[in-house]
Amino acid sequence: MVEDEPAILKLTTRVLTRQGYAVLAANTPGEAIRLAREHTSAIHLLMTDVVMPEMNGRDLARNLQSRYPGLKLLFMSGYTANIIVHQGVLDQGVQFIQKPFSIDDLAAKVREVLDSE
Repeated sequence: MVEDEPAILKLTTRVLTRQGYAVLAANTPGEAIRLAREHTSAIHLLMTDVVMPEMNGRDLARNLQSRYPGLKLLFMSGYTANIIVHQGVLDQGVQFIQKPFSIDDLAAKVREVLDSE
């Protein structure tokens, strides 16, 4: 989970942990890369904000997918998916959840992405 807004990172991490997921939480892409390098178990999902300092979510995803080829991706943003796709920040058809999201929507979307092929 990578989110540069501390309150959103804390809340989302808490929600996902209560759903039974093991969460590595990072507030910057650099921290996420460091955590991934230090983590000895598999990482199944990267949930990341799209627009962040240091590096955008798409570039972070590419970096981590080189280390974890089967890594599934869920992008999130306060901007709509259409705006982000049209600005060239994300490719069309990626898994996306718009902020703010409800706990139920978050839980359902994470499960959908993890269960996808």
